Amino acid sequence: MTLDGDGTVIATARQLAAGFLTPMQADHGLHVSQRALDLTQLVVSELVTNARKYAPGPILLNLRITGATVEVEVWDSDPVLPVARAADASRVGQRGLEIVMAVAQSFEAHREPVGKRITACIVITDDPSGL
Repeated sequence: MTLDGDGTVIATARQLAAGFLTPMQADHGLHVSQRALDLTQLVVSELVTNARKYAPGPILLNLRITGATVEVEVWDSDPVLPVARAADASRVGQRGLEIVMAVAQSFEAHREPVGKRITACIVITDDPSGL
């Protein structure tokens, strides 16, 4: 999905994530817990917020189920890879990347020929084994 536009792009991305995961059980027999749905929307929100804040141009959002996880992939045009900051209780805001890394099963950031691609995986069931 290509996302572009004003501040509503973040809400749109969250809605797209929910719209992707919600029918998984009915259409494919794949249970997605409420926790996984909430975390996926949180991760999408944080990654799209960062892309919108730091990169000009469109944002590409790709969601896919891989095994027992939903893979959230966000591409933007800025080649600078994000770096998690050291804990600082006096810092206001700017904790999105730390939040994503805390809730995701895995996190990767890669430079692309143009821009960068961030990928975070969220377990789709409340059982970490995926059963």
